[in-house]
Amino acid sequence: MYDLKIIISKLKEIISEEKRVKRVFDKDVADLLSIPQTTFATMKKRNSIPFKEIMSFCANRKLSINWLFFDQTIDILAKETDKFFQIHYFKDVRASAGGGAFTFDENYEVLTVDRKIINNLITSSNQEIDAINIDGESMEPTLQDGSIAFIDRKQRNISKDGIYIASTTAGLFIKRIRQRADGMVELISDNKVYSPEIMLADEVKIVGRVVGNIESL
Repeated sequence: MYDLKIIISKLKEIISEEKRVKRVFDKDVADLLSIPQTTFATMKKRNSIPFKEIMSFCANRKLSINWLFFDQTIDILAKETDKFFQIHYFKDVRASAGGGAFTFDENYEVLTVDRKIINNLITSSNQEIDAINIDGESMEPTLQDGSIAFIDRKQRNISKDGIYIASTTAGLFIKRIRQRADGMVELISDNKVYSPEIMLADEVKIVGRVVGNIESL
């Protein structure tokens, strides 16, 4: 079990260095993680780890998330790579669960994450996973607006039931996808308020299958 108090202590060390101040308070950590102070206080009391916010914090500063959780250095990670996932976090890319959104680019941060941290978040055995942000409400209640989705790019066979990332002429979408008998492709939302999007097959490129997610607070 991870101890949020220890993680907060390490975050305070980083903030102290950044701001060149001796004393850093919980409210300073909450502000940098973009978590309301009252919510953060409750999370600390319940030892509830804000994984999504910590991922963003580490990505922005090129920090090892494993150092925060396990005191593991880069040398340790290099020696035992089979115990870790590499997550390519596209923090500026958003897959739309509504209208069209941005496409993938090469601007990502590599987070090497201990399997223990995300064991309950990712179902894939692939060692390299992409992570992007979700915009919109069309996949609720399955995927919440503002969550992070984990993607296995090796899984592109839409005959297997699941949620996929699709690159289309209208942008990047996160949907359930069905190939129709007439050759058209349906992009289906879990939120029944949204009607299926129907496109030509050559207008839809499957990026990968969603294999996990972290919900926003």
